[in-house]
Amino acid sequence: MSKREEMRNLETIPVGSLGIVALEGCKSLGEKVDRYLVGWRTERENAHSESLAFKGYQRDSYLVQTKVPRFGSGEAKGVILESVRGTDLYLLVDVANYSLTYSLCGHPNHMSPDDHFQDLKRIIAAVGGKARRITVIMPFLYESRQHKRSTRESLDCAIALQELVGMGVDNIITFDAHDARVQNAIPLNGFETVQPAYQFIKGLLSHVKNLTIDSDHMMVVSPDEGGMSRAIYIANVLGLDMGMFYKRRDYTRIVDGRNPIVAHEFLGTSVEGKDIIVVDDMISSGESVLEVAAALKKRKANRIFICATFGLFTNGLAKFDQAYEEGIIDDILTTNLIYQTPELLERPYYIDCDMSKYIAFIIDTLNHDASISDLLNPNDRIQNLLERYRNGEI
Repeated sequence: MSKREEMRNLETIPVGSLGIVALEGCKSLGEKVDRYLVGWRTERENAHSESLAFKGYQRDSYLVQTKVPRFGSGEAKGVILESVRGTDLYLLVDVANYSLTYSLCGHPNHMSPDDHFQDLKRIIAAVGGKARRITVIMPFLYESRQHKRSTRESLDCAIALQELVGMGVDNIITFDAHDARVQNAIPLNGFETVQPAYQFIKGLLSHVKNLTIDSDHMMVVSPDEGGMSRAIYIANVLGLDMGMFYKRRDYTRIVDGRNPIVAHEFLGTSVEGKDIIVVDDMISSGESVLEVAAALKKRKANRIFICATFGLFTNGLAKFDQAYEEGIIDDILTTNLIYQTPELLERPYYIDCDMSKYIAFIIDTLNHDASISDLLNPNDRIQNLLERYRNGEI
């Protein structure tokens, strides 16, 4: 058992028997989370383990079997294959997993975020209000890029959150929401947006051995003004300087529905000779972050490490391969919170940051109705990690 697990005080009685529903697109992550929980609860000694409240506390698996069969027309229904009466349910869903397909009138149809969100609602509907509490863990928040209204347009994320709450969901946990203010749509319900800063730093320190972590040799950069808070936090916990780019746009033209970017302008101290950590919430096509990396190289930056919570890579990996070969980027770090292609996992520049243990900690703590405040603020763990790295223990 880890030191951290032993230090955590989980003497409270669980809210209900623990159940985890990993929807089809989130199966592998759910299985990893389940293995951690089974291991901890098997080892954990508890004075109340014989009481009725702890019935089913130690099990071989906490995964609840479900399925979403489809009709030939593409319509579907959610089915739960075992009892969930009185359980504390945690539903894991990856709305960004485009690898799954289903038959639509004889044609293979790749699942979109809309399909995944609809399947989530089907499973919640199948629960039928019998669970004691429902928590949705949706790492990539559905429609979170459409978080504010700028013209006469829909606010899809806000609508989705209200739909979930209306169906009886008590808490929604997401990771690195594009804009956390979207939670204002459901002000009376639980909403947490978790940052994977610790896992990024751990991934970097575990794979890169000759880093000098001080403001003379290293710097954190935000690729745009929207990601400033992310970069500020990592810069502060590592004791580094921070810089940012802002996009200069041509507001006289519209290309593909937006004003085209003319240039990336940099604000900050000199990056010459420094290793740079570029922090963002997601890599979509990757054009923006690669332009930022090239601009940093022009300013004579040393190594460039790109950290993004979600690696969507919507236009493939060819541009990243080219940037790596040309020495523009050194490593890319993204999490396993969303689907990762086998090709991505094989890339020499890719570092996978596993979030399953962190999610297991959150579920275990919430099931005991204990505070997750210490889990949401990883500063102590990061400082311990830095000390071990400087002592050559990592």
